[in-house]
Amino acid sequence: MKKKILIHSLVFSPDGVSTAYLYNDIALKFFESGYEVVVLTTTPHYNILEEELSQQPLNPKFFGLYYESKFHNIRVIHIPQKKFKSTVLRMVGFLYWHFLALILGLMQKNISLILSPSPPLTIGMINILIAKLKGAKVIYNVQEIYPDLLINQGSLKSKPFYNLLRLLERFVYNKSSAVTTIDSVFYETIKPRFKNPSKLHVIPNFVDTELFKPILHDKSCLDVNLFPEKRGILKVMYAGNIGLAQDWGPLLEIAKRLVGFNVEFWVIGEGVMKAYLENEIKTEKLTNIHLVPYQPRSQMPGLISYADIHFIFMSREMEGQGFPSKVYTILACSKPLLVISGKHTPIHNFLDAANCAFLVDSETFQEKCEEVVEILKNASLNKSDLERMAIEGAKLIEKQYSKNAVTQQYVDLADQILHHNHNVN
Repeated sequence: MKKKILIHSLVFSPDGVSTAYLYNDIALKFFESGYEVVVLTTTPHYNILEEELSQQPLNPKFFGLYYESKFHNIRVIHIPQKKFKSTVLRMVGFLYWHFLALILGLMQKNISLILSPSPPLTIGMINILIAKLKGAKVIYNVQEIYPDLLINQGSLKSKPFYNLLRLLERFVYNKSSAVTTIDSVFYETIKPRFKNPSKLHVIPNFVDTELFKPILHDKSCLDVNLFPEKRGILKVMYAGNIGLAQDWGPLLEIAKRLVGFNVEFWVIGEGVMKAYLENEIKTEKLTNIHLVPYQPRSQMPGLISYADIHFIFMSREMEGQGFPSKVYTILACSKPLLVISGKHTPIHNFLDAANCAFLVDSETFQEKCEEVVEILKNASLNKSDLERMAIEGAKLIEKQYSKNAVTQQYVDLADQILHHNHNVN
């Protein structure tokens, strides 16, 4: 009989966000490796793409109590969820998702293994309960460290609630059969929270090198009104969520200092900080920053190839708790990076020895801006360093972070856990 895995994730296809794309590929790898795969997730609510929805229609069950779809012959169960503005409605939706996930998870027969990514922490608790009642194993994948992230954001100020989350975190880590995290910095951060650290493993994120690869700009299908030729201009880009994880202050200051130089910036995407950024660009008359709406994932290789260099300016509050998956896609498309982040952070740790990025880790705001301005001025005059970095980055990704190599690590870990369980029994 086939081994059956339940993948329980807050997001999955047809939702158009990075964790969804990541888990789409992980699910397919398990399916290709002979597992029966069932996915338990939400309805698309982060980045709803009509084209994706038309290819993967959601069919209501029990009058819309939940929905089902097919992703490459994999059964996907969707629990309704929306991005409510009201805190009360968000809490109700969150509780509804957890309650129904528990019920629907328990309805699945012959589950051998449950795999899920954080956030939220509570998804791990639900999985442990399902696994206990179904005799299954659990792998919990730490994509972001909670409650650390909430504390650094300033979102968590209640000490009793903080203590509760700390207890929940340790419960999930120690009751899971295995825990994976994406980086050695994360590994060292959470290792002391385990009674048995041997169950903690590092499996990095990855990139689909079939989709993300170098292409010539003249072979892309970009809108020339948004992305004109701009010969003689150093094109600097950020494409992704315009949110709180990034520090937008340096961008505005750097752009201000580079008005009149052959350097222009493109910021592409949506997010909670977009209105602020738009207002600052207008107020400061920063004509060298181009703010562009979200572009389809299929356009990303062309977008990445359009720019000469891509920037990621991490906020001090968030830099230690997350790793931007766009790092992999940019390097896979053979483009260099310009990164502001403190030392001993996941992104700095990953790029430090890779020779494919300019790393700016100065202490003060002024020092950071001055260093970046100097880097971009030099690059606008001579692109040889950018070309060398681009080649090094593409080599690194192909060798260690391709989709096939990393997804196989998840399958190997699952096989190991289930084989060990079989021998014990």
